[in-house]
Amino acid sequence: MVTETKIVFGPVPSRRLGRSLGVNNIPPKVCTYSCVYCQLGRTNRMRARRQPFYEPEEVVETVRRQVNAARDAGEPIDYLAFVPDGEPTLDVNLGRTIGALKSLEIPIAVITNGSMLDHSSVREDLRETDWVSVKVDAVDEECWRRIDRPHRTLSLDSLREGMKRFARDFPGALQTETMLVEGLNDGEDALRATTEFLAELEPETAYISIPTRPPAEAWARGPGETVLTRAFGIVSELLPRVEVLSGYEGDAFASSGDAREDLLSITAVHPMRESAVLRTLEAAGSDWSVVEELLASGELLEVEYDNHRYYLRPVGA
Repeated sequence: MVTETKIVFGPVPSRRLGRSLGVNNIPPKVCTYSCVYCQLGRTNRMRARRQPFYEPEEVVETVRRQVNAARDAGEPIDYLAFVPDGEPTLDVNLGRTIGALKSLEIPIAVITNGSMLDHSSVREDLRETDWVSVKVDAVDEECWRRIDRPHRTLSLDSLREGMKRFARDFPGALQTETMLVEGLNDGEDALRATTEFLAELEPETAYISIPTRPPAEAWARGPGETVLTRAFGIVSELLPRVEVLSGYEGDAFASSGDAREDLLSITAVHPMRESAVLRTLEAAGSDWSVVEELLASGELLEVEYDNHRYYLRPVGA
């Protein structure tokens, strides 16, 4: 039996999805990439083949209980969002889980790095969702490997073709996200090449983002305001809707009344600023001693980043 803490978290504030209930269908940290900016740290279980993880029935029932609890507490949920501890499409049962979750009548979103879209089974699974975000950090082989650090068996050409096929057939809302890291993919030539590929995908919105939480590599920083402005201009030349995600999404995390469980479930996949932690404690009627106990037991880590203090779960905890 997998604990609910590891399967579902939230509702949490999202810069793109409003209030989303996170579905964590991948154990930490199983992924096709080990991105330099990943908020969950370096990938310690690199995979590039689909496999089963949690039973779909267990995931669905856990989500159902959390949805009912949120509704009872008057907490709105705009999306059920697959944003797990790794790459969600590695889950061979993803399609079954999505199909069963539709009975809850809440829109379903999946945030994927796009690395498995060259598999027809993945494209079919994602066709059943309402909203999909595909990551496109670079279209140059060397840059892609430096920033996303993919599994050795992956091919950028194959990935790009899979993304184009998915974009052509997907009936829902397709978004793209490009994470800019200073000195890697924020140059003008790289941005123009990426934009030309994004134009082929014709996303509803092309998001440009920068790291806003502690990254896997301390040196992985976002570019300054001047470069962000230039990037926005370049992407806007070919795409009708472009947005920059460079701000904090807020502290409006839902409370179950159990501060310890709330902190552990949210920080497993979503590092929290100190202000958000304080708000969560207050909502549950708890004090900072809860955090001190979690830090002392090693279940929570404290990290300084960009003049803010964050709290997150160690990978595998």
